[in-house]
Amino acid sequence: MTTFVLVHGAWVGGWCWQKVIPFLEAAGHEVYAPTLTGLAERASELSPDIGLDTHIQDIVGLLEEKNLHGVILVGHSYGSMVITGVVDQVPERIAHLVYLDTFVPRDGESLADSSPIVLWVLRKQAQAHGDGWRVDPRGTYGVTTEPDLSWVRSKVTPQPLKTLEQPLHLKNPAIVSAKPRTQIACTGGGFFRALLRRLLAPRALPPTEAGWRLRQIPTSHCAMITMPRELADLLLEVV
Repeated sequence: MTTFVLVHGAWVGGWCWQKVIPFLEAAGHEVYAPTLTGLAERASELSPDIGLDTHIQDIVGLLEEKNLHGVILVGHSYGSMVITGVVDQVPERIAHLVYLDTFVPRDGESLADSSPIVLWVLRKQAQAHGDGWRVDPRGTYGVTTEPDLSWVRSKVTPQPLKTLEQPLHLKNPAIVSAKPRTQIACTGGGFFRALLRRLLAPRALPPTEAGWRLRQIPTSHCAMITMPRELADLLLEVV
């Protein structure tokens, strides 16, 4: 049996993995999909003080509380920042890192550094509608069909701006390359989405360094919602 810890991205919560978890559990594995502080069912905890460090400690605390070892740690989108900070703090507990449709942050980087234009827009939104520190959810996150679209819109909650701006500080800047690691790229959306990604978030392109196990899934950003069976199969390959 392997243990999966699934870390969600911005504006969502552990609920986004709901369709993937049964496939992993049916294969005999233990699965945790925690919600990060201030989001989803923990929205009552939302405050300007919640940053990236808060979310890293959420996951480190889970690993220590449950005494988890040999973990396959999966980070989707913003979750890449979180899992990189986690493996730096407790490398002995992590067996494999999976970056799902996201970039691999470097020491000293924030999510804002991966896409300055997008973060400029989010800061403007926070100033206009979120008291300067809260970014309200917008868009469909790549989910376009019912009933999933209505489900997602009913569940998303505001994200603290600090989580997107706080830099990642690593004790071991080479920690990711020291671990077995996989990047899964969501390739749905065709040429236009690929062009936007190249222009707005070039760091989210598949890594070119040696040692990466690269996979693709032909769907939009939230593969755990739109293609859960196929995503689970790719995660089970890691095992």
